[in-house]
Amino acid sequence: MKALVLAAGYATRLYPLTIEYPKPLLKVGDRPIVNYILEKLDAIDAVDEIFVVTNTKFIARFRQWKKKIKSSKRITLIDDLTRDYKHRRGAIGDMIFAIRKKHIKGDLLVIGGDNIFDGSLNKFLRFARSHRPHPLIGVFNIRSKAKARCYGVVGLDKKKRLVAFQEKPVKPHSALVAMCLYFFPKRSLGLIDEYARTADKQDATGFYIDWLSKRASVYGYVFHGRWYDIGSPKIYKEVNKKNGEW
Repeated sequence: MKALVLAAGYATRLYPLTIEYPKPLLKVGDRPIVNYILEKLDAIDAVDEIFVVTNTKFIARFRQWKKKIKSSKRITLIDDLTRDYKHRRGAIGDMIFAIRKKHIKGDLLVIGGDNIFDGSLNKFLRFARSHRPHPLIGVFNIRSKAKARCYGVVGLDKKKRLVAFQEKPVKPHSALVAMCLYFFPKRSLGLIDEYARTADKQDATGFYIDWLSKRASVYGYVFHGRWYDIGSPKIYKEVNKKNGEW
């Protein structure tokens, strides 16, 4: 199994912190955000290689980071060949780029490079294996419909199958939101190519999940504890206040 960390964004909402520095390499406590993700991926025996997709502007920063990181897995950096926000590929665009660039054909675990959360990815993958060959997304109960407006809102049935999806809705139907965490079995990778050929929205991953759920059964695994999608100075400050707890 391959793991793909999405780390090619330009994080304009975090300016000036991210003008010359990529968000996944900002520190929470004494470690970059992406290190917390690498720690979880290291614990997965089935993962034999971790791809980190970044951009031309920040790849030198990631090369410096890679020299210092200790991991039991092979780590491969991918430059998505963009230099600024205007020309960004978007999360789905970067996922498609990485799959094609590295000829990924087997099971793929995808995770956003700005996510910090409690819970084991091994449990997430056990759930995924029990629902093969269907894709699986990570879900978190944010416990506030007002806060859910900023995310992709999901509806799950009793079997945890995705039955509804809203991308940043004005009136969310629930407080369950999609994390940037996905497991795509090898049989479903072809659908990503189909989406790339037919859809123009390749930024937020939610657009792809909504499209995918209309063509295949998609399941959701609900995480408990804490989850932070570090997308604003306020959230970044809040996470750092809790750095001793991670």
